[in-house]
Amino acid sequence: MDKQKLATELHTKGYNCAQTVACTFCDELGLDEKTLFMLTEGLGLGGGCEKGVCGALSAACMLAGMKSSTANLAAPNSKKDTYKIVAEFTKEFEEKAGSIICGELKGSKTGKVLCPCPKCISIGVELFEEYLNK
Repeated sequence: MDKQKLATELHTKGYNCAQTVACTFCDELGLDEKTLFMLTEGLGLGGGCEKGVCGALSAACMLAGMKSSTANLAAPNSKKDTYKIVAEFTKEFEEKAGSIICGELKGSKTGKVLCPCPKCISIGVELFEEYLNK
């Protein structure tokens, strides 16, 4: 199934933005949907208060870490590469959405919506899908 379509379906079912992005890529990560759903629940709504980073971006960054990490517990050696990917995701997300902060994106204080949740989700899915296809 097309990733954007799957993400739309998951969000319509009530998944938060982070859960939507993460669960869209269960197969690629080799993780079950329930695990990703639980892991990302607290990332929605900008950390639950609209003051934090958009859940869609947070989930894309988490997924990048899952794919790029060497998981070398004795000598963590992949952080630099992961940070580079996350920095690229953050820059591109902000360029496309106008901010990375949930409340700013939703226009909670200003009344001006910079980027609605479905569009943020679409950007998050696009970022990770492009990364996978490199």
